[in-house]
Amino acid sequence: QVQLVESGGGQVQPGDSLRLSCAASERFANTYSMGWFRQAPGKEREFVAGINRSGGRPTYADSVKGQFTVSGDNSKKTMYLQMDRLKPTETATYYCAARLGGLNLNDPNGYRYWGQGTQVTVSS
Repeated sequence: QVQLVESGGGQVQPGDSLRLSCAASERFANTYSMGWFRQAPGKEREFVAGINRSGGRPTYADSVKGQFTVSGDNSKKTMYLQMDRLKPTETATYYCAARLGGLNLNDPNGYRYWGQGTQVTVSS
């Protein structure tokens, strides 16, 4: 089973950028579809962005389109989430996840493997 470790979180000011990394224990292209999710206190976990295992255009939640960019480097076994123009409402724990299927990337129930999460706090 694949193991995932997130890093890159921290505390930033509104309007700042952060890049999160998700290091996988094995290469994921053609095997695992990968996703980023976030969960704020008292709220449900929500989909942020995802990459299908077969490649193609990434998928984004409407709320982050044009603001976040997801990418993957299979040779480094790492997925990234570039987050720009961060807002206080985006304060949350960010998780990466992996699934064997390539459909419904926005459904957290379809992901079998999860990282431990990395905290992102946006505050002035």
